Parts: sequence; structure tokens; C-alpha cells
Amino acid sequence: MSDFAARRVMMVDNQIRPSDVTKYPVIAAMLAVPREAFVPADRREAAYMGENLPLGPGRVVLDPRTLAKMLDALNIQADELVLDVGAGLGYSSAVIAHMAEAVVALETEPMAAEAQTVLGAQRADNVAVVVGALEAGAPKHAPYDVICVQGGAEVLPAALAAQLKTGGRIGCLFMVGELGVVRIGTKTADGIVWRDAFNATAPVLPGFGRKQEFAL
Repeated sequence: MSDFAARRVMMVDNQIRPSDVTKYPVIAAMLAVPREAFVPADRREAAYMGENLPLGPGRVVLDPRTLAKMLDALNIQADELVLDVGAGLGYSSAVIAHMAEAVVALETEPMAAEAQTVLGAQRADNVAVVVGALEAGAPKHAPYDVICVQGGAEVLPAALAAQLKTGGRIGCLFMVGELGVVRIGTKTADGIVWRDAFNATAPVLPGFGRKQEFAL
């Protein structure tokens, strides 16, 4: 077993299983996907630490516990289409690809091009990388059974809510200052019904901040 493979097992045993992640598909996917391949080269040694990994200004790979708990709560099925918003270099999309029928990985350039390369090298053949503004979603492939947001949000952009299928689920980390809570939403005829899942933290994604109100 390589050093990284051993660290991957330790990540699952020490960070994910103790965090009440019980669904086998989530654990199997986290064991299968080499996290170190999806982080900047100078961060590889830190790939399995239990913390958010910086990808660039205001962007991170969510820490393993947060991603695993969100996926556990979303309960993705093998016949579902998932939109992964803010896919970074593709780690979350590669993990989700083990559970879903297909994944649309939404990212901006230049990370989208890097994600395409890494996902191709990892043979994640059921992931399609789409380039675009994160808050706009990927309407061409909508509606989605599940939407997963890979970063913080103060508000959920209306475009994402519109692209979720009725009965579909969305996982999003809502930030209030430095504190955040992951909420799982279910789309109904009247809108999205939310429930709090667990606490976490991450930088607010571009386009997901509350609009500043100017007072004279």
C-alpha cells in the first residue's frame, strides 16, 4: 500500500467514520478516490489533513469530514444526475461519480481546465466539466436530482434553486460571519424546504455573498 493510500484509509477511519458517516457508498468512494491527485502540487502532503485545503483566493477543497457528511445527508442514488457547484480541481466530483449516474462539474477557468485533465487521468468518465459562473449553475443539463455546493454561501442564487428537480435535494453550507451550518434542502412545489444538518466552515463562493445595501 502506498503512503497516500495508507493516509486515505486513516482519513476514513479517523475523520469520516467517527463523524456519523454510515452510508457505504460514501465511505467506499472516499476510500477509492486519491485526494492527493486533486490538490495543487505544493499541497499534496497536506491532502489528508482534516481541514479545508486552499485552491486559490477564496477557494478551498472542503475538508473530508464536511464533504462526507454532506454526501451522507444527500443520499445520492445510482440513477441520479448531480450538479457539483465549485468543483475546484474535481475531487468532489470524482467522489460523487462513484455514487451517481452522472455528474456535471461546474467551475470557472483556469481550474475547470485543470479539473478536466485530472478527472480524465483518473478515468472519471461519468463526469462532464462545464465552464461558467458558479452562481448561474449549468442550465443546459438541468433539472438535477441533486445539487452539491462546494463552498460557503450567504444566499443561494435563484438560478440554482430553479435547476433543481421537484423532489430533488441540495446541500449548501450557509455562512454567518465565521460560523456556518450545512443545510439540506428538498424542492417542493412551493420552494425549497431546509433542515440543518451539521456545522462547518468555508469561504463564501464568488456570487454567493449577500448583496451589499448602500445607505445614504
